[in-house]
Amino acid sequence: MKQLLILSTFLLSMQLHGQVQRAPLQLGEQLTLHSEVLNEDRILNVFLPQDYSDTASYPVLYVLDGSWHEDFIHICGLVQFFNLQYAMPNMIVVGISNVDRKRDFTHHTDMPEMMEYIPTGGYSGAFISFLESELLPVISGQYSTSGENWILGQSLGGLLASEVLLNKPDLFSRYLIVSPSLWWDDESMLHRTGELLKDQDLSTLQVDISVGLDEHPTMVKDAAALYESLSGLENPPNTLRLNVMTGENHASILHNAVYEALESWFPMEE
Repeated sequence: MKQLLILSTFLLSMQLHGQVQRAPLQLGEQLTLHSEVLNEDRILNVFLPQDYSDTASYPVLYVLDGSWHEDFIHICGLVQFFNLQYAMPNMIVVGISNVDRKRDFTHHTDMPEMMEYIPTGGYSGAFISFLESELLPVISGQYSTSGENWILGQSLGGLLASEVLLNKPDLFSRYLIVSPSLWWDDESMLHRTGELLKDQDLSTLQVDISVGLDEHPTMVKDAAALYESLSGLENPPNTLRLNVMTGENHASILHNAVYEALESWFPMEE
């Protein structure tokens, strides 16, 4: 009987030691914003600094293609890494989940082949209005922000970020433009860069343009043309960099492009 009691106690002890408790791993917060401009609900994924405080104020990085299954998580990882190891300030990341990225990120076109290629396209103006009149004010109202806003976009997202830069440059202070699809509408926006920015003062902005050397030659050419147009302005951005990345293609470039952009802005602290 005594041996049975000892064995039972031992087995119970082993069970207790082997128990596993599970809890959700929380990366941030998720907001649902009803947009009157777009007439739809938009999901926003929000990453806050580890020591977030309402008594401090933080810059905000807005990530296009910012769904959980897109670019939100790995960009948050880069931001956290640069907060820890480099001179980058603590910041808030807002990932904008997509509903129809082709609709939201492309401007109007009259070209039949473009309309056939992206039938829902051409409504970037409404999306930019959503950013300006709804999203940025809501985030500023919900969180302790500094008023410094950044935007990150790749591919069609890079096209959208470029359109904001050319039409409403003061909406953001830092632009991370990766592999922008400036080929859209026969490069019409690229051709109008000088006209759109003729009287603009971009001297307070930081602009980083990246493209992979292994991408389609048109992508490389257009990214370089955007850089040249910006650098030739009377009041160009305060910092302007073109990063043509060896060994990178359209699918592989984003993570390393953002890493190198942040590294150029915020060198490692000695």
